Amino acid sequence: MCTTDRRTLIVDAAIDQIARQGLRALTHRALDTALELPAGSASYYFRTKRALIEAIVDRITTRSRDDFTAAQLAPTGPIDPDATAAGIAVWLDHLVAERRNQLIARHTLILDLLSDPELHTRLARSLFSAERARELFHAMGIPDPATAAAAADFIALLEGAVFDRLAGNRAELTPGTPESVRQFATLLTIYLRGVIA
Repeated sequence: MCTTDRRTLIVDAAIDQIARQGLRALTHRALDTALELPAGSASYYFRTKRALIEAIVDRITTRSRDDFTAAQLAPTGPIDPDATAAGIAVWLDHLVAERRNQLIARHTLILDLLSDPELHTRLARSLFSAERARELFHAMGIPDPATAAAAADFIALLEGAVFDRLAGNRAELTPGTPESVRQFATLLTIYLRGVIA
């Protein structure tokens, strides 16, 4: 196994460890045990816990950017709020279904990293892009500087909707179902229609 593959394997195991057992359970030794690696393997690739957490932040950020690109959600041409909400709803549903452990680890780390402004900021911006949100509202005809405020509010809405699905009132709603997509779409449609009203 090459170094890059082993590093990725360790980072993914760390994400799963945080999601299943919490941040306190994340140790180099626990990762070695979980992956059946020789003792000291995780600490060889990530000398400190902070280095491991930095790699987790990078992994979540890269995956988020790749997913967004694959979903082809960047605005092109006139924006229909209902169609835009439906497209983003499908993407959010996929996010919650396919990346549950990453999302749980991210929320856990965001709170833990409040005292580390550099890593906290990187992680807070890892899932949704303020720049892409501003592009959306600009394409919807929202004038500057109102686009920045609309984008920030929209990201707050997305963050809340995702958290609600992980640990809130709608945690029981099964992702990957029409009901799940519909709930996201309804919420987003209300916001997007309100912005252009």
